[in-house]
Amino acid sequence: MTNIFCAKSVIMCWFLGNFISFIVTTTLSRLNFCGPNIIDHLFCDIVPLLDLSCSDTLFIHLEIFLLGVPSVMIPTTIIVVSYTYIVISVLRIPSRTGRQKAFSTCSSHLIVVSIFYWTMFSVYALPNREQTRVSNKLLSLLYTVFTPLINPIIYSLRNKDIKKAVHQAFYGQLM
Repeated sequence: MTNIFCAKSVIMCWFLGNFISFIVTTTLSRLNFCGPNIIDHLFCDIVPLLDLSCSDTLFIHLEIFLLGVPSVMIPTTIIVVSYTYIVISVLRIPSRTGRQKAFSTCSSHLIVVSIFYWTMFSVYALPNREQTRVSNKLLSLLYTVFTPLINPIIYSLRNKDIKKAVHQAFYGQLM
């Protein structure tokens, strides 16, 4: 992993993310809105915004699907391939405690990534008209609030000093 590779990866991610956002925003700006202007969602998301439109939104739903699937599947594929190589490497570690420590570190990351991608995939790549607005709001809450909230907690609890401070905060006052 070189600095040049990291810089190229960041630039490519920024470019593709902004390009996809530009395409969707441009398409959404051409819609007509003639009814109520209250979005039944926690934030201004694409699908609830399309529900307010008086225009035909079939093309935009198709566009979201066609842009959303690669946006989720490409990083997911990269993560799965990376973890396959990581598991193979970890299994080659001779000591049992070394393997356990490596798998423990990987499992927390994999849990956070899985929650994030599966909720996003179920909201955007597999839009379902039968899916209730409440469940859609909850899924959106998972990837926008819950995942960023638990991420630092999971990784900081791996730190011995943080573990000691949390343990002391909960059990130290009882003694």
